[in-house]
Amino acid sequence: MRILVVEDEPDLSRQLSTALGDAGYAVDVAMDGEEGHFLGDTEPYDAVVLDIGLPKMDGLSVLEQWRRDGRVMPVLILTARDRWSEKVAGIDAGADDYVAKPFHMEEVLARIRALIRRAAGSASNEIECGPMRIDTRAARVTVDGNPVRLTALEYRLISYLALHRGRIVSRTEIIEHLYDQDFDRDSNTVEVFIGRLRKKLGQDLIRTVRGLGYVLAGEGDAV
Repeated sequence: MRILVVEDEPDLSRQLSTALGDAGYAVDVAMDGEEGHFLGDTEPYDAVVLDIGLPKMDGLSVLEQWRRDGRVMPVLILTARDRWSEKVAGIDAGADDYVAKPFHMEEVLARIRALIRRAAGSASNEIECGPMRIDTRAARVTVDGNPVRLTALEYRLISYLALHRGRIVSRTEIIEHLYDQDFDRDSNTVEVFIGRLRKKLGQDLIRTVRGLGYVLAGEGDAV
């Protein structure tokens, strides 16, 4: 999953980026509203953490412009604790949720998980695909009840496929949603990671649809 953090305060931006990265997300960072608007307008994100008070272009203007342009990614806004008006304005502008500063990082992570689940039509922290189960809260994968050790990138990839199970996901979509903007998009690492996941999770769980991409299908899922 790929997250955009738009926050101009350097320490908080770094803390958010580190926490989200440690939780298994690919993270891009923008330090002002203009850069944040550009990235959100040109790159596909699974969720955005957006501060309201930003230089060059305030967060509400950024959000309103995204929504006018048809950008539908979930947005979590950061507001001042005592400014209830910011919360109302943010929701009216198209925000999906908010957190008041100062906040606990665990709360941000929990809200981001919930926003991504809802966007994919999933209400539970656990995703089941045949013998595989993914606990998104603990970032843990099991097959037939046995834990499977995955790297951060392997977990990111299988989680994305699982949230979109039953649908063919192209290589381009995988790259756009799993790697930050500095990733070498001509790399063949997607194929490498798919191969590793098949060895760890079972050869039949991830199917290749020639010329189109990959699909994760558990029992009862249509391909």
